[in-house]
Amino acid sequence: MSQPEYIYTFSFTAEEHPLCQLEMRAFFGCDTTLHNLKSNKEIDPSRSPFMNERIEVMFQEGTIDDLINSVSSIPRSDETFKLTFVQNSDEKKVPFKQAKNIERMVGMEFADNADLVNPDRNYGIIFSDGEWCFGPMVKSESVWTRHEDKPHQYSTALSTRVARSIVNIAVPQIENVTVIDPCCGIGTVLLEAKSMGITIGGSDINPKVMYGSRKNLAHFGYESNVELKDIREISKHYDVAIIDMPYNLCSVLEPEDRFEMLVSARNFASKVVVVTIEPIDDAVIQAGFEIADRCVFKKNGRFKREVLVCK
Repeated sequence: MSQPEYIYTFSFTAEEHPLCQLEMRAFFGCDTTLHNLKSNKEIDPSRSPFMNERIEVMFQEGTIDDLINSVSSIPRSDETFKLTFVQNSDEKKVPFKQAKNIERMVGMEFADNADLVNPDRNYGIIFSDGEWCFGPMVKSESVWTRHEDKPHQYSTALSTRVARSIVNIAVPQIENVTVIDPCCGIGTVLLEAKSMGITIGGSDINPKVMYGSRKNLAHFGYESNVELKDIREISKHYDVAIIDMPYNLCSVLEPEDRFEMLVSARNFASKVVVVTIEPIDDAVIQAGFEIADRCVFKKNGRFKREVLVCK
């Protein structure tokens, strides 16, 4: 039996595109400059801030008439359904009336009991790579937006959207993986990881932000397992560490301190994803890492962050 094939659609700004592509490579082993990607890997689209939906390809035909004919072979069911025409941003936009007509013609072939509000099943139609594709569809839910209104905020913290993508880059497969954020600040990364079911712990050297992260986690109903600890004191081994290098507008992390942080991380984690605002390649390599992948993305058109995947 052949593996199922899925179509994922994406939305991103020009500034976010490098981060989206790095996330794609973590999930799928490849990326694309397009707004859709085909893969036999099944990813929950709600994990990504860039994914819109996932369509499992049940039928793929060269014409809409052939697709209608294929869909007619689906056994009738008492289940309610909703069928959605998904616009492909990389193709010429299908006019609204034509899209609705396609939904109607295809939908009539396999069920009579449509439910646009609370259906038992969702299906999607999309035109991709010269083919009309149809199949079960899962829409993305913007889980990260729930965490934007945290009781405690920090001006230099990652946005929830960026933090979620970085967690995906660090932990594409969540089963049986232990993770730590040893400079967790107010817990933005912890919130996104925990909402995906990832086993993650946190620590920070700053008592003020550490207590803030505990309160933020508790506010959303997550275990607040955050310790007051210097990264150099961590002795337990983890599969992955996520480090957003500390900085602020008044002081910059000294090179020797940054190097000590990286050496410590090399000792307690097999894989480290580092977020930095300044070049640190030399320190990363001297600490014993190899840079497996990377990207640079902007914030507000000027503020640059770099993400390094180190092993």
